Amino acid sequence: MLKNEVKLDGIRNARELGGFPVGTKVVKKGVLIRTGTLEHAREDAIRVLSERYHVQAVIDFRMTGEVRKAPDPEVPGAKNIHLPVIEFEDYITKLGDPELARHYLSQNMSREEMVEVAFRHGLIGPEMYLFFLMGEKGKKAYHEFFQTLLAADPKNGAVLWHCTDGKDRAGLASALLLAALGASEETILEDYLLTNAYHASMLEKVREKFASAEIAPEMMDVLLFAAGGTIENYLLRAFEGMDKEFGGINGYLSEALKLTKSDIGELRKKYTED
Repeated sequence: MLKNEVKLDGIRNARELGGFPVGTKVVKKGVLIRTGTLEHAREDAIRVLSERYHVQAVIDFRMTGEVRKAPDPEVPGAKNIHLPVIEFEDYITKLGDPELARHYLSQNMSREEMVEVAFRHGLIGPEMYLFFLMGEKGKKAYHEFFQTLLAADPKNGAVLWHCTDGKDRAGLASALLLAALGASEETILEDYLLTNAYHASMLEKVREKFASAEIAPEMMDVLLFAAGGTIENYLLRAFEGMDKEFGGINGYLSEALKLTKSDIGELRKKYTED
């Protein structure tokens, strides 16, 4: 069994934060769950979430288009909350040229070609997480994420959050939450990189496919990232960006997400234990 795994049939990358060290305490077990998309969840998985974990809220960080295409299933007793970190039009805006965007969208490109184009134009790669964190939609989404956690009572059940692969938008939420609870950078990175164990078979196929190709290390990182992997340098770059802009991740929590000292204290009271 993989570390912190929550077995949910049809849901990838499903795990909890329980047991991670946060200062002199640990995160409570069974109350903070992060996953990939729920669209293929089997009935048994929905029953586990409802009856074993008593999930109160399901937070969906995906784009509106993704949600329309594959809405979350209903989990009995849980409220569905949509908090888009980014929208498709934000990528078009970042590209800077609508005509260029239309050109690429009209091409019959392979997945690898699409990834290369996205990397070349800065839509994927080391700066990607800062794009999420510094945008107004991202700040609003993560602010509301914390407000949901503050409003929830872990005695009544868990809060679940997800995106598509459960590694980037949801992974940043987990990193921010662990930081708020008092986790070290090492612990935050450990949780982030666990995705590579959960997606090991997919990542191995990419390595095998390109084993004989001469690919620059940064491009191999991008290919692994696009296939469901997490890259340590990408999260470290996000830390650097928050350091530069806000004096660190705690500054981001207080200034960008408007979390007060009282909020942080309440989160630690609710979600940590000796």
